[in-house]
Amino acid sequence: MFEKKCWWITGASSGIGEALARALAARGANLILSGRNVAALEAVARSCKTALPLPFEATDFGVIEDIVERAWSWKGRIDGLVNNAGISQRSLAVETAFSVYQKIIAVDLLAPIALTQALLPRMVQAGGGRIVAISSVAGIAGVPLRSAYSAAKHGLIGYHDSVRAENEHLGIKVHVVAPGSIRTNVSKNALTADGSARGVSDTTIDNGMAPAESAQAILAAIEAGKRELVLATGMEHEIAVLRRHDPEALFDRMSALVRAGYAQQMATDSGKR
Repeated sequence: MFEKKCWWITGASSGIGEALARALAARGANLILSGRNVAALEAVARSCKTALPLPFEATDFGVIEDIVERAWSWKGRIDGLVNNAGISQRSLAVETAFSVYQKIIAVDLLAPIALTQALLPRMVQAGGGRIVAISSVAGIAGVPLRSAYSAAKHGLIGYHDSVRAENEHLGIKVHVVAPGSIRTNVSKNALTADGSARGVSDTTIDNGMAPAESAQAILAAIEAGKRELVLATGMEHEIAVLRRHDPEALFDRMSALVRAGYAQQMATDSGKR
């Protein structure tokens, strides 16, 4: 399934994307690695046997067709696309500038849609392929301090579910992954109310699943044909379950979390670092 296949990963310079690149390389895949950090992409590419660094700005939609052409031409096809690049948020909706919503939705939702739309017809014509969307538990349930992020990640799930329904009979396999806390820079790079980077991590993120472990779980789910993977434990897994089976209980729990001072606790946590 992976050996000698061509897989394209966005957000491949760190975190889950980097871990997936290394895990796929270990399985003999040819890799196209995209992101904005050229030096980091090249470093990841050097650690993989066969990899093409292909940096681009995800929201520069005017270059997407050319980027897809370059990617496709490298091996003459793309067997798998991982829509992984994204940016998170840590701010209350009532305090957040609209520009923050615009940026997060552009990066986390419109960018993967643009790339998939450009690549999908080629994959269908070639007889099929796999598309993997890295969403979030926050894409299943709206959680505090992440209204823009939740909106984008909910949309990412909806879009990929529709693509699956329309194209599964044409050989397109779509896998949606909803991680909880993974030990990455996602919180450190998250946007605050005014659009600036938070600059510090969360305790829950720092104590989260190792990226390498998450990558192995994702590839195992793909191999098993699992169309949705909630990659979370504890309360985060329970949030996803409650949203689908007892939403009223979840809504009460999230409201209680905020009333108990969740936002203030997050601010205090970040202030200690």
